[in-house]
Amino acid sequence: MKVLLVHPSPLLYSEIYLRLEPLGLEYTAEAVRRAGHEVRLLDLQIFTHRDFERELRGFQPDVVGFSVNYLANVPEVIDLAKQTKQCQPTAFVFCGGHSVSFIGEEVLEHAEGALDCVAKGEGESIIPALLENLPHVSGLPGILTADGAGPKAPLWPDLDTIPPARDLTRKRHRYFIGELDPCASIEFSRGCPWDCTFCSAWTFYNRRYRLADPERIAEEMTRIREPNVFIVDDVAFIKPEHSLAVAEALEKRGIRKRYYLETRCDVLLRNREIFAHWARLGLQYMFLGLESLDEEQLRLFRKRITPNQNFEALEVARGLGIDVAINLITDPGWDLADFQRAREWALAVPEIVHLTVATPYPGTELFHTENRQLITGDYRLFDIQHAVLPTRLPLRRFYEELVKTQSIINAKFMGWRTAVSVSRVLAGQLLRGQINFLRMLFKFPRIYRAERFYEDHFRPVRYALRQAQPSRPRPSAWDLMIHQSGHWPSMPAKTG
Repeated sequence: MKVLLVHPSPLLYSEIYLRLEPLGLEYTAEAVRRAGHEVRLLDLQIFTHRDFERELRGFQPDVVGFSVNYLANVPEVIDLAKQTKQCQPTAFVFCGGHSVSFIGEEVLEHAEGALDCVAKGEGESIIPALLENLPHVSGLPGILTADGAGPKAPLWPDLDTIPPARDLTRKRHRYFIGELDPCASIEFSRGCPWDCTFCSAWTFYNRRYRLADPERIAEEMTRIREPNVFIVDDVAFIKPEHSLAVAEALEKRGIRKRYYLETRCDVLLRNREIFAHWARLGLQYMFLGLESLDEEQLRLFRKRITPNQNFEALEVARGLGIDVAINLITDPGWDLADFQRAREWALAVPEIVHLTVATPYPGTELFHTENRQLITGDYRLFDIQHAVLPTRLPLRRFYEELVKTQSIINAKFMGWRTAVSVSRVLAGQLLRGQINFLRMLFKFPRIYRAERFYEDHFRPVRYALRQAQPSRPRPSAWDLMIHQSGHWPSMPAKTG
């Protein structure tokens, strides 16, 4: 069969700071290809809806699958599914991915028959089985149709058996993160053993944490042409012995790249010698989710760390020469004093600070326990940049303070000042035809605007998220999880 796999358009945040290759879709594409099917992959972060229509008419796929990892992409994917059925009435159309795994029933209702099923879980095992059983897919593990849901799918058992089909992603020079331009992505591990109330990584992966073989990782790295690599793990370097083994395997092959990763502050404190080793190997950037400067808020988030530990981790990163990007969660209940406090702290530290807006996503415990009623069900606003909960300040004023705060912080790092300071980097990129980073430096004031955020709330809404009713007691972990039950790992030891 001919299979077309599609990644939807970029979200607001991606318009500015990054554009990452669709690694999950590449894994699924390779699994489908190894099952004997002809596969194409179209990334609408790079291509357009017109390109999608041309692909439909030229390739004439038997099956079209959409990735819905982000809630804000739901309306676009539903409309594309309807367009697919109009153009290719006999095509089997499905969607899968992280976010849609938690809201499959309502997405099927919105689609009004344009989606034949929703795949809930990891694509490597679910999608080849789906294709093998077409058109009789009802009752398969991980498959939801209008007739109901099959049993929960198992987690993919072995991260080493299926490599990502990077050869299927076109215009790879368009992928970047910050000044790492161009940038590929790679996976060392999958899952997260923590259980933060605002996060759905642990509920999707059953709080399991799986590791890829270090030698296999190094072998995959030899095939990556890009000089920069984003390590996509939810929390990198949890297991020091594994992280060291990967580093040694790369060193043995003489592989030199520049790396960007995400991790937790307590993991950095516990494994600082590992991060030091990786800094020598090329680790240049790190994203740390501090989330809050307030100890009580961290407790409510179930972060299992204190502000002082977070601040200590920043000192460790500075000592290692690793540039850090910090995330702080802006609560819609913030007042003027809260924004001022965030500005003062962010300006006092050398790191870049990003503000995201607290958002109760389906799949998170917060979605079921948040007492504040949503002020909108518009999926497009669930992008951690818009407020979907009631704001203490008038909504327009909230956005004005949010944009003002982020603009003051970003003035340290973006625009002409940064362009001059990194002129040698930019010159090298321009010689290679790379302009993603240069564009990023000047996109912020055009895209990140209070008026835009506010007006987004008044767009016509065709598809709306169902509001969960706050539940007491909180839902069980098993009720939130997507995959079949398995053993849970013990929590990593606390630091401090």
